[in-house]
Amino acid sequence: MQAYLTATKIIDWQNANILQLSQQLATSNVNTTVKACFEWVRDNIYHSSDFQMNPVTCRASEVLQHKTGYCFAKSHLLAALLRANSIPTGFCCQRLSVFDHGAPYSLHGFNAVYLAEHGWYRLDARGNKPGVDAQFNPPQEQLAYGINFPEEIDCQHIFAKPLPEVVESLQSCTTWDEALHNLPDLERKDLAAYEEKRQIK
Repeated sequence: MQAYLTATKIIDWQNANILQLSQQLATSNVNTTVKACFEWVRDNIYHSSDFQMNPVTCRASEVLQHKTGYCFAKSHLLAALLRANSIPTGFCCQRLSVFDHGAPYSLHGFNAVYLAEHGWYRLDARGNKPGVDAQFNPPQEQLAYGINFPEEIDCQHIFAKPLPEVVESLQSCTTWDEALHNLPDLERKDLAAYEEKRQIK
């Protein structure tokens, strides 16, 4: 589990502002703490394309500072808040239609958290809107999106670190619309390659 608790350059949970917020959201119960952190990121960090907000953030502390981020960036902040509370947290992805009518496709990022009574539980803090109603209600999973096209993928693996393709994509763009047209994408064979290299836990 140590890999899912580690502070990194992107998941910089030892940042003073992240530590302060994580302590404010902490309770004596793990599930209640997860719910509080999840709902805070879901509802208080504005999804970059939904709200057409700049800058494009990646590092967890940047997301908190600017209060905006794409799904991947929001998952980085949620992981940081949970790891700061000693709760193992990983990263998950789906491959989805960007505009919900087939190609183009891109990855969609969210989290998985380890709960003692349920094991790994996936949760999606991308931000709710009409047609999207992600909730924390273990053991029932309630993500933002389902799978609707043959080319879409619901990857079941739990990453200990954000995918390099995700980090590169976010850090190479400066505006929300540039990022929207350059979202990272991996096909099924590419995701399988990570498993073969044992880069996925």
